Amino acid sequence: MYREIAVFTGNSHPALATAVCNHLEIALGQAEVFQFSNEEIFVRYLENIRERDVFLIQPVVSPVNTRLMELLIMIDAAKRASAGRITAVVPYYAYGRSDKKDQPRVPVTARLVANFIEVAGADRVLSLDMHAGQIQGFFNIPLDELTAFPLVADYFHKLNLPTPVVVAPDVGRAKLAREIAGRIEGEIAIVDKRRTGNNDSAEALTIIGDVADKDCLIMDDEILTGTTVVSAIRLLRSRGARSVRVACVHPVMAAKAFAALDTTDVDELIFTDTLPLVHGEFKTVPTTVLSVASLIGDAIHRIHTGGSVGELFH
Repeated sequence: MYREIAVFTGNSHPALATAVCNHLEIALGQAEVFQFSNEEIFVRYLENIRERDVFLIQPVVSPVNTRLMELLIMIDAAKRASAGRITAVVPYYAYGRSDKKDQPRVPVTARLVANFIEVAGADRVLSLDMHAGQIQGFFNIPLDELTAFPLVADYFHKLNLPTPVVVAPDVGRAKLAREIAGRIEGEIAIVDKRRTGNNDSAEALTIIGDVADKDCLIMDDEILTGTTVVSAIRLLRSRGARSVRVACVHPVMAAKAFAALDTTDVDELIFTDTLPLVHGEFKTVPTTVLSVASLIGDAIHRIHTGGSVGELFH
């Protein structure tokens, strides 16, 4: 067994790290993480971490490359400070969309980031709802992937809507939609969409399923520009949906997503706090933020004590 837990964070989401520590009833570790005037990043731990079980909470959010380098340098600094074990807690795993070679002469960046984290010296990785399941296989060290979709499903279920329908944003999410629909005793529908080029947008072509006079929940792992979701919302409204709610785990939310989604066509926007909203806030559409701090905190406790992380899914 390692010595006591030590939890640290970079500059990407201190509020989440603080909430996790509050759940664990421990103090957030003290560390300096800043940039010099030449943009080089410096890290120094301000307390002894020798042989301690160190957890570094750092979602890779905008500015993505800066936050990724902070994480890597924090791992390296912890290793050189003789930490007993280093777990990189990455609630949002950036570059997850680049998970396969689907075009000629393109990288598999999700694998490259996994290599970075391993080479830096991490012993384990803890993440939430990665964009694709095969990313787990890119690591040669233990990886625990949690899911926040049940949090969203339970929230939707508590609304007690008369005719709930879970809408998968594409065919690949149909299985997830079926699981969530079973959890809330609802039906499913699927958006048939087409993606062209590399410009972060896709066009919704049609809806497979009956949504007339029903309460729809569009669920996805992340929202970036919002163009795909907006297209799906218009389709649902044109098919007579009574209400349309949009939910995601990771609100990446580029600046134009706020303008696209801040509309009366959306009855509610639901997301978790895996990363902060860095480009603004919604002023028209009601928003609900579900915290994943207790989920991450429980996982950290189980990893530290040798308990089963899998039991959290039950």
